[in-house]
Amino acid sequence: MSVYELGNGLRLVDLTKVLDPATESRRCHLIRYNTGGPIPDFHTALDLTTHLGTHCECPYHHFEDGKSVGDLPLTTFMGRAIYVNIDFLEPNAHISAADLDRACGDRIKEGDIVILDSNWKFPPFTPATNSPDDKRLFINAESAWWFRNHKVKCVGFGDGVSIENCNEDVKPFHDILMEVDIVFLEVLKNLEELSTDTFFMSYTPLPLIGADSMPVRAYAIEGLPGFTA
Repeated sequence: MSVYELGNGLRLVDLTKVLDPATESRRCHLIRYNTGGPIPDFHTALDLTTHLGTHCECPYHHFEDGKSVGDLPLTTFMGRAIYVNIDFLEPNAHISAADLDRACGDRIKEGDIVILDSNWKFPPFTPATNSPDDKRLFINAESAWWFRNHKVKCVGFGDGVSIENCNEDVKPFHDILMEVDIVFLEVLKNLEELSTDTFFMSYTPLPLIGADSMPVRAYAIEGLPGFTA
């Protein structure tokens, strides 16, 4: 279940990939143990990559002196979000500044979260990435400068946009945005369940000093006053 009616006109959409250690391709191991004693007291040791499932990447992911997950303020991980589904580009096209102007108009405000998507959906981070079947759109330095100039706080990605196509595109995208503490939100799911393109969003990680990234529980609340179009 990914959609919940909260009452008072509010609607909750879970945008997180559900994790199953039995099927994850990235590191995901749970070690359950009983601490002992007369009362059962089960704990679970987690052996996970920080880039598991739906995750938020912070500047320390790209820069040795960048801020880690625990260094950034809580406000980095929540706020007004805009869902931008670019449905007018051919497969494997690069998203230009002009494309973002066309798709976003004047909706973007300083401090917004922008989630990019397209109709060319393909599961990210699989052995089939960058195969002939992968038609996702691409980001590059030009699209990064557009986001930086609009002073967004986070760029998120649906399954219709690739951030893994080639170093010539991906490195400058990280360089330009993470230099000013703009974070990335990857492997978002259930975006088709959204009923509006403007909403409140949260994707709050554990405040762990030294973590470059962190799996998160990402969700949208639609209809919250102050977070609508």
